[in-house]
Amino acid sequence: MSQDILTGLLLFAFVSSITPGPNNLMLLASGANYGFRRTVPHMLGISIGHSLMVVLVGVGLMQLFEAVPIAHDLLTGAGIIYLLWLAWKIAHAAAPGTADARGRPFSFIQAALFQWVNPKAWQMALTAITLYAPDRSLWAVAMVAGVFAMTNLPSISLWTAMGTRLAAVLSSPTRLVVFNWTMAVLLVASLIPVIWPMLAG
Repeated sequence: MSQDILTGLLLFAFVSSITPGPNNLMLLASGANYGFRRTVPHMLGISIGHSLMVVLVGVGLMQLFEAVPIAHDLLTGAGIIYLLWLAWKIAHAAAPGTADARGRPFSFIQAALFQWVNPKAWQMALTAITLYAPDRSLWAVAMVAGVFAMTNLPSISLWTAMGTRLAAVLSSPTRLVVFNWTMAVLLVASLIPVIWPMLAG
């Protein structure tokens, strides 16, 4: 992999990891509701889970989607339904310390598995392999996954940290409800780039 291609990959991995999307919006909400330490397994699950996804996409799943396009469409549809359910859960999360506060942050496994129904994660993985590992050699695929692993965790950690800084402001139950509903709406809005092409097509 040439220096120019590696630089482009680093920039792509950083920008796609740090910009708003389902993972980052959920980490922002988790940081505000549960704190940074309790959200660490969620962050690790995202970073490691997505890197594994990149590897699997590169070594075989992309060929499957090319051979059976409907498989990708079905997976995207399942992801949209699941994200809508998560948005509902976030919107109705009870304030910490109340009798109804039964929620808990994502575990490592939940966050890792979530990548497989996260439309943005799929777009990131498919685009990265297409542009930066077009031959799909094991070395090129491993490089793409390694770059994502290196840039993703610091990027998503910033969103959790921002959420924890908001915790003091959200000490009022009313403000917390408004925040959670806002995060739920933004999570739904993050699906527009995925849903619009499907409707337009």
